[in-house]
Amino acid sequence: MEQFQHISPENAFSMLSEGNAAIVDIRDEQSFQQGRIKDAFHLTNGSLQQFTDANEFDTPVIVCCYHGISSQQAAQFLIHQGFEAVYSLDGGFEQWRKLYPFISGEDNT
Repeated sequence: MEQFQHISPENAFSMLSEGNAAIVDIRDEQSFQQGRIKDAFHLTNGSLQQFTDANEFDTPVIVCCYHGISSQQAAQFLIHQGFEAVYSLDGGFEQWRKLYPFISGEDNT
């Protein structure tokens, strides 16, 4: 069985900047609305089908949560759904925001 991988914010930034990955955010709706990584898809139980319909299974997926804990379980779930390369963002959104404050916020939709 495939396993998800961990990814540092720096490596995630590189992959996203090059357009080589999709980013999903599993935090609650209010937190997602207050600030998120640019182009992040808000992944919930209700939006899972929409996400899987819109993305090929060979598209690398980076999962973001608050601190990089919950994203591990969600990343493994996406592996079980058939995605081939899934990453859990180490440190989550809180670490990302410290490193890249200029590209997180409510103006990124």
